[in-house]
Amino acid sequence: MRLRPNILLSILVLLIVAFTTLSVFIAKHPILPFDIKVSLLIQKFQTAWLDKMMLAVSFFGELPFSLLSVLIVAAIFYWQKLKREALFITLILFSGLIILGIKNIINRPRPTTFYVRLVEVNRFQSFPSGHVLSYVLFFGFLIILMRTLKNIPTVTRNIVTSISLFLVVMIAPSRIYLGAHWFTDTVGGLLLGLICLFPLCYFYFRNKPTGKNQ
Repeated sequence: MRLRPNILLSILVLLIVAFTTLSVFIAKHPILPFDIKVSLLIQKFQTAWLDKMMLAVSFFGELPFSLLSVLIVAAIFYWQKLKREALFITLILFSGLIILGIKNIINRPRPTTFYVRLVEVNRFQSFPSGHVLSYVLFFGFLIILMRTLKNIPTVTRNIVTSISLFLVVMIAPSRIYLGAHWFTDTVGGLLLGLICLFPLCYFYFRNKPTGKNQ
């Protein structure tokens, strides 16, 4: 069942309020004891194979691979005559401008070795997590497409959905484990990713033509 427009609007407003409140709080309190405790708890379980797995989970969020991933998937949809879907997938690239703008405004420093173990060193500011935002937006939209486009083979839809869901669930813990982000960075990325996903889905389903792609 589809949710009513007023319910969807209420959810979007709540997400925006939550993200704005968290952003203001983080701007005033860049280092939180709670964040440090969460990072140390997650990093308590560290092994060489876990390092590699967490790096692999984060792979699709690293430049230029994040850019290439979106373009390649969009090209596949275009090749399969799903031009409208290809266009909306390409629009996800604009989220990079949004995340960079907010990072510069909040200007929260990355975790350092003084507080946590760093498996990888990152550029740019810490809040919100660009990896989490891009995974929620990109892989979240793929999940929605796989549930919508019934003409795609069921096996393909299930495989893409499973991989996408795994990456969406694991990206936040991986960023904390790698020492790339604080827990509140990942929460901010999740909220912003959902906020960006709303208009993408709204315009995709608005006046969506019916036919063989349904």
